[in-house]
Amino acid sequence: MDNKVIWALMGAGLLMIIVSTISQLKNDVARINLTLNKIAKQVGVPDTITDELKSLILEGKKIEAIKKYRIATGTGLKEAKEYVDSLSEQKLE
Repeated sequence: MDNKVIWALMGAGLLMIIVSTISQLKNDVARINLTLNKIAKQVGVPDTITDELKSLILEGKKIEAIKKYRIATGTGLKEAKEYVDSLSEQKLE
């Protein structure tokens, strides 16, 4: 086999390992966030981020709300948008 083909295959394999690892880390972070949210709820820690997001949505700053949620939770763009959209659909009090 040509050296270029071997290097390309090794690079592709390494890329697959990296993508798989990143995916696993994202899943771990999501699971940890769920656990922390459950603990915070049981202990009585107020959910200030949701209140802030609702305020931003009411002010018409949906993109800012998505950015703030991403920073606070470490989620990806798609997940953050889905969460903010779900807040938008709820009756905002």
